[in-house]
Amino acid sequence: MYEEAHESDDKASLIEALARLRQAHQDLDAAVVALELAPQPDQLRTARLKKQKLILRDQIAKLENRLTPDLIA
Repeated sequence: MYEEAHESDDKASLIEALARLRQAHQDLDAAVVALELAPQPDQLRTARLKKQKLILRDQIAKLENRLTPDLIA
């Protein structure tokens, strides 16, 4: 019974972390768009933000995989 409660707490914390990462990814996306629309786009800053977005995307994928149950075909 304790394991079930622990699993639900763990799942809830993973869902919260996933939501935070998705929001951060959206924020970076908006920042990239804003930089690219500027009259003199800062290419170095844009590249750094895009790299951060990729890192976040990888973290999001890992959390999603942890939340998805393993299915044996």
